[in-house]
Amino acid sequence: MVVVEGRRIAAVVSEGQAGEGTVVDLGGLTLLPGLFNCHTHLCLSGAADPVRVLAQESYPTTVIQATLRARHNVEAGVTTIRDLGGRDYAEIAVRDAVRAGLIPGPRIVAAGRGVCMTGGHGWQLLARQADGADEVRKAVREQLRAGADVIKLLATGGVMTPGVDPSSAQLTVDELRAGVEEAHKARRKAAAHAQAEDGIAFCLSAGIDTIEHGIFLTEALAARMAAQGTALVATLVAPHAIVEGGTAAGIPEFAVTKSASVRERHLESFRLAMRAGVRIAAGTDAGTPLNPHGTIVPELLLMAGAGMPPLEVIRAATSVAAAVTGLEAETGRVAPGLAADLLAVEGNPADSLKALDMVRLVIADGRTVVSRL
Repeated sequence: MVVVEGRRIAAVVSEGQAGEGTVVDLGGLTLLPGLFNCHTHLCLSGAADPVRVLAQESYPTTVIQATLRARHNVEAGVTTIRDLGGRDYAEIAVRDAVRAGLIPGPRIVAAGRGVCMTGGHGWQLLARQADGADEVRKAVREQLRAGADVIKLLATGGVMTPGVDPSSAQLTVDELRAGVEEAHKARRKAAAHAQAEDGIAFCLSAGIDTIEHGIFLTEALAARMAAQGTALVATLVAPHAIVEGGTAAGIPEFAVTKSASVRERHLESFRLAMRAGVRIAAGTDAGTPLNPHGTIVPELLLMAGAGMPPLEVIRAATSVAAAVTGLEAETGRVAPGLAADLLAVEGNPADSLKALDMVRLVIADGRTVVSRL
């Protein structure tokens, strides 16, 4: 029996030792910690062309839509997310509303605006442009002033920005080091959009905490990541969804072309990281084309398909993700003293990860969000 008092897990005891209280019978179900999605964008719709949608909608509409997407996440059993780039801090407003109990949603670890070079990946969408170490420091400090929980640095080119190459480095080592130093001074972690080989190397030299995507990893870089304790959030489903949907679904041609060129390399980099012993946390890049908010099972299935054992996949979305995001003392396990973030599903996810879509109960920070018992 798991004993919940208020918003915390008070105890895990054998039947009959829990004392008085309301009993919720989960017979025949599997109970596990609430899931993490370590890479999301609440302000992006997941439509075929989310950049166009965001550019055309009003700011109040963005806030309302982000609120609804937060709810979609938590109702799917995702009780903690990292939002790695939003619009004018709408995602921070949603975070604060969830914390205050005003709306249902997951625990949100928000980055505010990402920091990129002038004309770099994300410049036209979710990032603040900065050139030189001092300007990067200022940009990071702006995010901290706005209430950012984590700092996002865009170190390389990417798929969703026209005219940039995913295999090219962008921010310099000095710029990245300045951003990481400012984040760490403020006791925040720093995450880097890093796809290019040189850009990943620059991030590791700068002391980054997590590499997002990591498409052009090498054995040497993976070994450095493992030695330094740098984690990978691969987001395998992001290019997969773009390639599967294609231009026929309305996805911009440049994004389809670039995604097709990196898809297989992305999977190989994930396998390199596994073989090197890199810590891997689950994240989807939710909000990118045909990559909606809510379930993270498509990402978990791709991770398993690339060779990660199902139980390790589950850990990547629970206890490992908690450690990677610095929340291991708060959530990620079913243990006394941690937040009551709990998920009950039909079937056994260790046998079939698809069971994680059979949600029957979700408790997020002690609040019951879904009950289909």
